[in-house]
Amino acid sequence: MTARYEVEASDIKRLVYDLALTANRILPEGLKKIIETSAEKETKELPKQAFRDILKNAELAAEKGMPICQDCGLAVVFVEAGQDVSVVNGGFEDAINKGVRRAYLDGYLRKSVVEDPLFNRKNTGDNTPAVIHWKIVPGHDIRITVSPKGMGSENMSKIYMLKPADGAEGVINAVVETVKNAGPNPCPPIVLGIGIGGNFETVALAAKSALLKKEGERNPLPEYAEMERDILARVNALGIGPGGYGGNVTALDAHIVQQPTHIAGMPVAVNICCHALRHAEGTKKGRKCNG
Repeated sequence: MTARYEVEASDIKRLVYDLALTANRILPEGLKKIIETSAEKETKELPKQAFRDILKNAELAAEKGMPICQDCGLAVVFVEAGQDVSVVNGGFEDAINKGVRRAYLDGYLRKSVVEDPLFNRKNTGDNTPAVIHWKIVPGHDIRITVSPKGMGSENMSKIYMLKPADGAEGVINAVVETVKNAGPNPCPPIVLGIGIGGNFETVALAAKSALLKKEGERNPLPEYAEMERDILARVNALGIGPGGYGGNVTALDAHIVQQPTHIAGMPVAVNICCHALRHAEGTKKGRKCNG
């Protein structure tokens, strides 16, 4: 008989609360190092100053407990729940939204969610509901990643329904075209999450999840790793630069997540994020129950 494990809904709420505050205030260390390295590649004063401002902003946000960006985004939450664990004394989804709500209120983070997208754009006042992506995995722990996503860069993201014959070159061209058309709007330097395969809805999620990959890490398959390097080279050759001021670095990193697809299709999604690629993750371990 499989052992039963439990996690209190109140513990989920607290975890999400802490992660939402951390993600909005602290730039991941690996990303900060890439920004520092990128600054050294600039030769002109204006882009070099833009990088200095970005790093100073991150330093002040961490020091003063203030948000890295005034757009504190939609609260995007990735959940990996062990199949042997149950959330008790409250609903799982409700606990996540309660954690987001409390963090955005207590942390004085900007509330950016409207309850209807078209006719009644009334602000919900607490940045809920969160956007939640669920995955059931083996085990009895719950791993949660909170990734606030601002709309400035999200608005510049694209989905392409390419043909298989378009090949790798077609994918690369689609990514470069997306960045070129976006120009300075997504607040470069940017990070690119690229999804390939699946179908219309899953390719977008693949691109979003690609943004959570470790900074500087390449795809484990050499063909896709080469594409990531090629994309970075071509995007940086556009000369958009930090803040759109021109320069050698428009993209800090690019990650591809590929997945199986239909014989007749090759969906591609490009999810752009500004330099403030905010995310924090934590795990809540299930408590073994008797009986």
